[in-house]
Parts: sequence; structure tokens; C-alpha cells
Amino acid sequence: MKYLNGAVASVIALSLGVAVAHADVPQAQVDRLGGDLTPVGAEKAGNGGDIPAWTGGLQTIPSNVDYKDGDHLKNPFPDDKVLYTVTGQNMGQYKEYLTPGQAAMLKQYDDYKLKVYKSRRTCAVPDNVYAATKRNAKVSQLVGNGNGVAKGIMGFPFPIPNNAYEIIWNHTLRYRSFKLIRQFAAMPVTSGGSYTPIIVQDQAILWWSDPSKRSAEELDNTSIYYIARTLAPARAAGNIVLVHEAMNSAKKPRQAWQYSPGTRRVRRAPNIAFDNPGVNTDGLSTADSFDGFNGSLERYTWTVLGKNERFAAGNNYAMGLAKYENLIQARHLNQDFLRYEKRRLWEIQADLKSDTRHVYQRRVFHIDEDSWQIASAEMYDGRGDLWRVEELQGVTAYNVPLCGYVAQMDYDLKGSRYLAQALNNEEPAINFFADELRADEYTPSAIRRMGSR
Repeated sequence: MKYLNGAVASVIALSLGVAVAHADVPQAQVDRLGGDLTPVGAEKAGNGGDIPAWTGGLQTIPSNVDYKDGDHLKNPFPDDKVLYTVTGQNMGQYKEYLTPGQAAMLKQYDDYKLKVYKSRRTCAVPDNVYAATKRNAKVSQLVGNGNGVAKGIMGFPFPIPNNAYEIIWNHTLRYRSFKLIRQFAAMPVTSGGSYTPIIVQDQAILWWSDPSKRSAEELDNTSIYYIARTLAPARAAGNIVLVHEAMNSAKKPRQAWQYSPGTRRVRRAPNIAFDNPGVNTDGLSTADSFDGFNGSLERYTWTVLGKNERFAAGNNYAMGLAKYENLIQARHLNQDFLRYEKRRLWEIQADLKSDTRHVYQRRVFHIDEDSWQIASAEMYDGRGDLWRVEELQGVTAYNVPLCGYVAQMDYDLKGSRYLAQALNNEEPAINFFADELRADEYTPSAIRRMGSR
């Protein structure tokens, strides 16, 4: 499998040993964006079989969808039928398309399955994001030994990547709108299937996507301002988390604070990072697993394993409309609501450096070529055993447009438990155009006032 820029004949497992690495993409390769490559760097052509060519995606609301502002996304493909179902009994027929995590789930749970549908490449973003991405291909740079990005702005920083660091940064800085407000549910599910929904409202200003900025140097080393406020259940309500995400963590690490309603105090929260238990996860996920992966890359060496055709949860509109009581069940999600498609996925491995620590010794991420979003991942413990399997159920928000997901699952294979999070099904629809958000709301004093109200 060759690099997208065609510079070498095979993928090299490249680790960085320099402070600054230029994207260094020849103009002839940049000009491929919008040609044989999509505007964000995926292969535009299909595979001659069950992966079609990309023809623009869902950049506007489909004509067959009755959608108005404030609605949840409706399914534009209601008549699509299941092509085949992969189970533990027939998985050998499809083993080349299964990720290790999917194979492990099929082996461990006799009722787990993948319902495979026609592949539809719906991913799309606004035209100005495409334009910024093409500019980024020429100017974006890795800095801080791969722990930061410079020069680029908006869109995807490295649409024609040269190494694993650039690919994971494409996920981290992918377009998710500029200002958004969301309410979501998180459910830590016991092995018996019981759970108590944790309701969270979060809001973010994604400075990297600020249309008024011209380069990363205008961002004061901050890519995201983020607040998450727990609304329910009563025992957790009122907890607030504030994060200033670093653009270059080697220059200045993530800054985080937490407000406790019990003490009515705001404290710095350096534990909201790396392998500390994620907020509202009941210990089923780490802080850096939220959104598939987030934060500094510094504790791992990142390498490219290749790009392969795999099954991925895509176009999960039906799942996003299901009732929680029908969706959440013991051991794993109700797979009848999920849609899987064959996709081309970049496979990136993160190996823990010998001089640092993390509960995951190795992680393998499967990243969708059309969206640069993590589709799934496997996390291995210190003995090298597969411990947890992660899956993000993808969907295209055609009302924006952007390529996102309707939920994230973190399956603990050792305890037969899982964490269902980022579910918006029974919450107000996500507001991707929250222009009312202001930077001065993202300070420790501001969340103290928020907690006191």
C-alpha cells in the first residue's frame, strides 16, 4: 500500500525524531486533491466491487428527507436491505474484512453480529473546508516531535499524509463545525444489562475551525475550548469540566479544571488526560479514549500498518433514532439497530514508549479514509492481551455538513461490561451553529458561576 502522495512504494512505520517536520508535499501531489483523490485525500475511485466511487457525499439535505432545524437526522436510505450478516458461525468467510476487535466480539458473544449493507460514501464537509484542506496540504507542519501542528488552519491538516502522526492529527483536528452545543447520554452497562443514564451537556469552541483565522499561530496554542456539565443523575449533577486543549502539547500541555458542587470550588484537574479514568465512564474508558482518541501523542510511538478494506459502522441513522431501552442490552449494544459497510480504513498502531506509562501497552486505530475519523480501535494490556474494543457508529450530518457519529461504544472484554456514550437519541438535537458561545465563558471563574446558578 503506497503513501497517498506516491513518494514511496510501501508504507513505512515512521517515528519522528525531529522537532519540526514539514508536510513537504509536491505541488503535483497537492493537485490530486479533487482529482483522483477526494478533496480531503481519500481515494476517489471505488474498488471495482462493493466500495463505490466517492461522488460528493451528502453535502446538502437529501431530497427524500423531510428535515427541519431542530430535528434529529432522518435516514436517507430507508429501503436499503441487509446484504449479509456476519456471525460467530460464519465469520471465517469474512475474516479478511474483520478488525481484530470485531473478530474478538464475535468469538466472545454468541449473539453478536454485523449486519452488512451496501456501502455508501456519504461523507462531506463545506466547500471552504475543502479549500482550507488543500492549502494545508502544502503548508501544515508537525512540531514538537509530532505533538503539535503549525501553519495550517481549518479542515484536515495533512490530507496527503507521510506518517502516522499526520494521520492521527487528521482525526484530532477534523472538521466538527466551529461552535456547538450538545446534550448526550452515557451508560456504563453492567454484565447483566442494567444501567443508569448519565446526562451531560457539553459545548465547544473549536478554534482550529474558526473561519476568521489564517494560521495555527493565531490560536495562542489552543485548538479547543470545551465544557461538559453533568445534568443527571442527582448524585452526579452539577459537576463541570473545563478543558483548554493544546495545539502543541510539547510547548504547553492541556489545561483542565473541575468544579465540584459539593465544595463549590474549582480545582485544576491534570488527571483529565492520558490513562486516568474518563469522566462519567465508571472506569470503563480512559480520558484519552473520548472521541476515539484525544490529547497528546507523547506517550506512544505511532506507526502506519497500512490501509485495508474492513467493516465499519457507517450511516447509522436508524441507530441514532432508536429508544435507549431498545438499544442498550447486556454484554453489547443491540446489533439489530446497527449498519455496517465495507470501507477503506487506515490502520495505525500506537506502542507505549519504554520510559513512560499507560494502562494500554498497545493500541490499534482503524481510521476511515473519507472522514479521517476513528471508526474502531483495539486496546491491549501490559501482557499484550486484547482488553477493550472501541467503536464509533458513524453518520454524516447532512444539515451542516460534516462527518460525525451517533455514539461511541467501549467494550471491556474481561468484565463483559461496556460503556455506551455520546448517545443523543432522546436528547435535544445537536446545535452545530451555536454562535452565541463566547471565549470568556471558558474560564475557571465562569464555570464557578455556572455551577452556582
